[in-house]
Amino acid sequence: MEPATMAWTAAVVGFGLVYWFVWVMGAAEVKGKRAVDLKMGSITRDKVQDKYTQYWSFFRRPKETATVAASAEKVPAFVDTFYNLVTDIYEWGWGQSFHFSPSLPGRSHRDATRIHEERVPDLLGAKPGHRLLDVGCGVGGPMRAIAAHSGSNVVGITINEYQVNRARAHNRKAGLDSRCEVVCGNFLSMPFPDASFDGAYSIEATCHAPKLQDVYGEVFRVLKPGGLYVSYEWVTTSLYRAEDPDHVECIHGIERGDALPGLRRQDEIASIAKEVGFEVVKEQDLALPPALPWWTRLKMGRIAYWRNSLVVRVLTLLRIAPKGVCEVHEMLYETAQHLTRGGETGIFTPMHMVLLRKPAAAAAAAEEAK
Repeated sequence: MEPATMAWTAAVVGFGLVYWFVWVMGAAEVKGKRAVDLKMGSITRDKVQDKYTQYWSFFRRPKETATVAASAEKVPAFVDTFYNLVTDIYEWGWGQSFHFSPSLPGRSHRDATRIHEERVPDLLGAKPGHRLLDVGCGVGGPMRAIAAHSGSNVVGITINEYQVNRARAHNRKAGLDSRCEVVCGNFLSMPFPDASFDGAYSIEATCHAPKLQDVYGEVFRVLKPGGLYVSYEWVTTSLYRAEDPDHVECIHGIERGDALPGLRRQDEIASIAKEVGFEVVKEQDLALPPALPWWTRLKMGRIAYWRNSLVVRVLTLLRIAPKGVCEVHEMLYETAQHLTRGGETGIFTPMHMVLLRKPAAAAAAAEEAK
């Protein structure tokens, strides 16, 4: 083959590959983001790199953000920044549900995710006419699955305005906007009246709070007496050893790359729930056998990683994506390695489930307090 012909052939093949990966290849799930549509939330293009640098500087010492009051007060703003930076990348590569689920034999990741989400309304005993609260709803993947499965009305709250707009758009596309409402707000101080929800849930969201008591206290306040609350918590397990440098680096890597002000221990969750007034109905690590590994989705091969990295770099070079996207993508890849390590060693689980009840007697106690 002539050199000129070879060059043209290589160029055509190269263009075809770039076209496929950038303009055709979408998210892992239906109706996800295309690579060419990657943005950084509500951050303007010229501020992306600066915002990433500020985020990384703030969370590079995770424990300080939880123990130092001045830092803890800044956590919500930096969590908002984090989700501006990562939401589109999550949707591109992960879909509309930003959480993990146990793998299921012979089932797709999408099926496993849906089944994991549908467990929530089943635990809550949710029915048509019930009003549920989604604490930290993201772009609303779980919300829509839960509303469709249970027939309940769901109100989601997220601190990130970009996610609010994405969730509302997805709700309309799914034909569920009449039963799924999304509010922009901080789950540490929610804009809802006391005793206004029949049930509540949070799926891998409360890990962003400096103090779990503050979130649980707010959920307790807005739940009706007798109402149930189920939460999937990110925690370190009893296998974690603070004197093991590898363990420490693994957990700090998870915290740094996921905007977490310090992971809690597994054995703390129930006592915190009781502290704010909840009764603990059930507690279970959904990641334990016979559940299959939740981290299989993260074990991306080197070829897949370099493919995605190439796409992001090309988009940045062509100025389709803003500067800073490459750094965010790299951060998420490194975090995925820490999460995988945490799962493989058993020192971390993202699905410690607690089912809590607000005592019916809480109504009478509230009246007496008045």
